[in-house]
Amino acid sequence: KDQVLQATKVVDDLGIPVMAFGLKNDFRNELFEGTKYLLLYADKLEEMKTICWFCTKKATMNMRMSNGKPVFEGEQVSIGGNEMYYPVCRRHYNHPPMLDNK
Repeated sequence: KDQVLQATKVVDDLGIPVMAFGLKNDFRNELFEGTKYLLLYADKLEEMKTICWFCTKKATMNMRMSNGKPVFEGEQVSIGGNEMYYPVCRRHYNHPPMLDNK
């Protein structure tokens, strides 16, 4: 929140354009705090579209996986890469297929 408010001051008081990007929601489908304030204060929003890992629909959610199974509880931030997080559509978020854990 504080960083977003600082960025608005840079834009408004100093006339310097600021661009920011990030994930909208976490693996529990909740907004990140910073994202909430970016959405509130942004002059312009551009969505970077992503395709679901399991089908060709638009991915609107992020799924955290552990040992090939979806995780819906835990700390909001956990550092990991492709082996841990997957972009998914709402259908596959609510009805996730299991991953081969080879």
